[in-house]
Amino acid sequence: MRLLLDTHVAIWALVSPELIPDRLASLIADADNEVFVSAASIWEIGIKFVLGKASAPPFSAKQAVSYFAEAGFISLPVTAVHAAAVEDLPPLHADPFDRMLIAQAISEPLRLISHDARVAAYGSMVLGW
Repeated sequence: MRLLLDTHVAIWALVSPELIPDRLASLIADADNEVFVSAASIWEIGIKFVLGKASAPPFSAKQAVSYFAEAGFISLPVTAVHAAAVEDLPPLHADPFDRMLIAQAISEPLRLISHDARVAAYGSMVLGW
C-alpha cells in the first residue's frame, strides 16, 4: 500500500506514536508499504516552527527532513500536476497545506492518513479516526 502521512501524523509517528491508532500505526510500520511525507508538510512545519506556534513540532523543517528519512519515509515533491489538482477539489477544507495533501493523494494515488475530520470528508482515500 502507498501511504501519505498528514503533517500531524508524520510528526506523531516520530514523537508521539501512541496518538496513532494501532491499525494505522501497523500500516505505517509495515515494511511492505511505501510511506510518503510531502514537501508541503515540510513547508508547513517550517512555518509553524519559525512562528513558534503552539501546534509547532519540537523540531525544525530542516531536522524534519532528516528525521523522516531516518524513519524510512519517502519524500514526495510538490509538482505542477499536484498544484493544478487543487482546483478540482470541492471546498470542504480551506487549509492550503491539507488541500495540497489531498490533491497529491488523489493524483498519485496514495491513501492519506489523517486525524482531521475535514480531510476525511474527501472520501475513501483518507484513512482516518
